[in-house]
Amino acid sequence: MIDWLFSATFTVGGEQILWREVIGNAFGLASALGGMRRKVWAWPVGIVGNVLLFTVFLGSLFGDAGRVDMLGQAGRQVMFIAVSVYGWVRWRETRRQDLEVRADGKVPSSGGAGVHPQWARWWERLLLVVALVGGTLLLTPLFRALGSYEPVWADAWIFMGSLLATYGMARGWVEFWLIWVAVDVVGVPLLWSAGYYATSFMYIFYGAFTLVGFFVWWRVNRREQATAGA
Repeated sequence: MIDWLFSATFTVGGEQILWREVIGNAFGLASALGGMRRKVWAWPVGIVGNVLLFTVFLGSLFGDAGRVDMLGQAGRQVMFIAVSVYGWVRWRETRRQDLEVRADGKVPSSGGAGVHPQWARWWERLLLVVALVGGTLLLTPLFRALGSYEPVWADAWIFMGSLLATYGMARGWVEFWLIWVAVDVVGVPLLWSAGYYATSFMYIFYGAFTLVGFFVWWRVNRREQATAGA
């Protein structure tokens, strides 16, 4: 099974596509869907996809010398796993608190969701922008020295954006969906040019999906604020 997972491919338009790239992205999409619905299981499902995609983007270590290594993309899978553990713990605690029986014997209307969407404060938004731009500038020469795929700034942008978006999701910030949009705009052409067609196509779909997620969380925030003020 493991041998098949690392070597199995299929052909689309004359290009060889790794099955583990498709499967890894499928887990990522399932995680995004769970995140939009504020389900705790989104985090462990996402971790499985991260492990698979790490082997894809650092293919030279796993017997795939046919495509370029993308250090930023591989590194962000490690980052995803670390931040996902934080998000997993945070959302589980929120759900546990919500599902505790209140004094009147009723369960909160959230139904035990893992997070309550909220808007980041203005200074937190400013920090997100500074971190995204500054982190990209700092990581670009490092990734270039390590031999990452050009344009290296795009790989660094995707890495930083993914880090901030995942952290924002763990914190429950509605704005985290918009950071994913910024990541997708850069990620689609970069991954396509590098030959990662399955992931590039997933980014196109994911870009539209993140916009839907943004409005879903915005609506949930408005509903919960209205309920709290009633």
